[in-house]
Formats: sequence, C-alpha cells, structure tokens
Amino acid sequence: MRIKEIRTRVLRWRGKTIPLAPHFCTNPMDLMELSQASMRTFTFHEWLVVEVFTDDGQVGLGNAALAPQVTKRVIDLYLTPLLLGEDPWDVERLWQHMYRKTIAFGRKGIGMVAISAVDVALWDLLGKSAKQPVYRLLGGRTKARIPVYASRLYSTELRHLATESQRYKNEGYRAMKLRFGWGPADGATGMQRNVELVRTVRETVGDDIDIMADAYMGWTLDYAKRMLPLLEPFRLRWLEEPVIPDDVHGYAELKSFGQIPIAGGEHEFTLYGFRELLEARALDYIQFDTNRVGGLTQARKIAALAEAYSVPVIPHAGQMHNYHVVMSSFNSPMAEYFPMVDVEVGNELFWYIFQGEPRATEGYIDLDDNTPGLGLAIDEAGLKQFEVIE
Repeated sequence: MRIKEIRTRVLRWRGKTIPLAPHFCTNPMDLMELSQASMRTFTFHEWLVVEVFTDDGQVGLGNAALAPQVTKRVIDLYLTPLLLGEDPWDVERLWQHMYRKTIAFGRKGIGMVAISAVDVALWDLLGKSAKQPVYRLLGGRTKARIPVYASRLYSTELRHLATESQRYKNEGYRAMKLRFGWGPADGATGMQRNVELVRTVRETVGDDIDIMADAYMGWTLDYAKRMLPLLEPFRLRWLEEPVIPDDVHGYAELKSFGQIPIAGGEHEFTLYGFRELLEARALDYIQFDTNRVGGLTQARKIAALAEAYSVPVIPHAGQMHNYHVVMSSFNSPMAEYFPMVDVEVGNELFWYIFQGEPRATEGYIDLDDNTPGLGLAIDEAGLKQFEVIE
C-alpha cells in the first residue's frame, strides 16, 4: 500500500448563520475594546478536508478548522511532496519527516495544524487497512461507552441560559460547559455578570451536575485571580483557558491556589509543549485537540505523558479523532460534545460535512467495534451548502 494522491478542499459555509451577540464569549480580542463583537475573530466558517488516496483503493480522511486556506497551502506545498509514494504504515517516520521539514516555520500553529490533518487521515487509512477501528490500534476499548458533556452554553439572557441548561439535564447529560461573557475591560460590573451566568446554571441544574466554565483566553492573570474567589461557591469542575496559552506561569499560579481546577491546552502543540505545561504543574486537565496538536501520532504520546503526571486528558471538541483517543485511554474520563445546532461560531460545521459522527444518548456516545478507521465519510450531498475551494 502506497500513497498515490493527497486531495485538499476548503469548504466555506454558505448556509444560514446565526449572528453573534455582544458578550457572546470572552476571547483574547476583548482587551482591544473593539466596537463590534470581538468573538467574530474566532469564528470558523471554513473547514479543510484532507483525503489521502492509496494505490490499493483506500481513502483516509482528515480535517482541520483553523485557518483552512493557509493550512491547505502548507499541505499542498510542503507536506504532499514528502508523502507521495510512501507507505502510510510508516506513520511515525512520516510524522517526523513532516515535523522536521517544517520546523523552521511550523513548530506550532498553522504548520502543526497541517501536519495534524494529514496524520489523522493516515491513521484513518491504517484502521481501514487493518479492518479495525482506530481506537483498537491505539490500545483498544477502555470503557463500555464514553460520557460526554454538553458544550454549548454561550453568554446570553439568563432566562435563555436557564432553559438551555435545563434541556441538557433533561436529555441526560451529567456535565455541561458554559462560556463567560465579560473580561478585564468590563470592570467589576462585568465580573458580577459572569457570576450571574454561573449562578443561573448551577441553580437550574442543581448540585448533581458538573459545571465547567470557559474564559477562552479572554482574561488577564490579575482578572482571573480576582474572579476565582467569586466563582468558588459554585463548585466548578474546572475553569478553562483563563489566560492566553503562552502564559504558562500564569496557569501554574492559578492552579497553585487550589480553589478551582484549571484546564487548558486547546491551543498548545506537540509533546514538547505539553511537557512544559506538565513540568510547570500548570494544569489540572489537559485539553489538546487531536487535529491541532500533531494528530493521533502526538495525541497518544501526550496522553501517555499526562497519565504519568496523573493529569486527565479531556480533548477539546468532539469529533471522531478525539473520541478514538478517549476510548483508548483510561486517563480520559469523558469527552466534549457539541450538540448539533444552527451555525454560529462554526464549531458546528462538522455536523454538516461528515457522516458517521455519533449522536449523544443520555449523556453518552459509543464507537462501533465493526467500523474500520475513524468511521467517517464526507457527506457529499451536504457539501451543497458550502462553496468548495480546491
């Protein structure tokens, strides 16, 4: 089996899009005090699909949501020439070749996202070639099914927030995550509004449901330190990305207080980045995204390293590439799950692009033992809602 072709397509959403309200979600742009909703900077209305074809008729499927057009160019110009004619079973050597070839410009960010998308496709190929689901290649089933938490509660009117959180409880979720709407530029009044968001969800769902809260890199260390005591009464399972990802010492300081567990890693890359976080004792939960961190080749190594530090891995986002990591790891107690809704931020687009994504039932998803690879296919009919950029 040899790689004979790599095809990349950027899909730009043309369907209905729900506009983002002010204070929809904190983010790093908030400190710029822009006149429009700053979360628009972090919308994902394009998606990259990567297909790796082999000479025996197999097709491996990978994807990426960060800067798809630029990521596509990295794959087309720098990665594809390295891979054509190669055996996909040499996945470790191929990963190292891609990494070392692009190391001058690709250690983190877009370069690593490109490698991740290709690597995910290679592992999909391996599973199909072996006629096994990918999680079996990673170690096998470690749980009967995967608990998932509903990840959808953005900052909105409190009555709407209460209704949505109650719906998730009624649907059987035992955990859910909300987003903060205010940051340092909003002063003490904004802090109280953040508290009201958390209080509303806690009072709605009660004490037997885990609640997590995400600042999405939108706070400063000073602001986070002031927020922690205000949030402590609500017993959050974790506070996610309170500061920008480069502030490793800030994460470590917040974790050292022991008031609320600290989560992060969605915007970190490779085994080396997570070694730094773990050595700094910076996180209580690791949240890499497999199609950003370096693909499954890196994800399995980071998961093993985190286990040695007794730090659980709960990947960012749902999607099959993350679910296979969770299924194969005792150190991954649950997974994130984006319910299917109308397109807002764009995190929802994978529902419109792929067939095979599992639907949550009573707060759980499962993977099929008899479906080889990752279990995904492109919904070619669904692509009619997209502009396809070859």
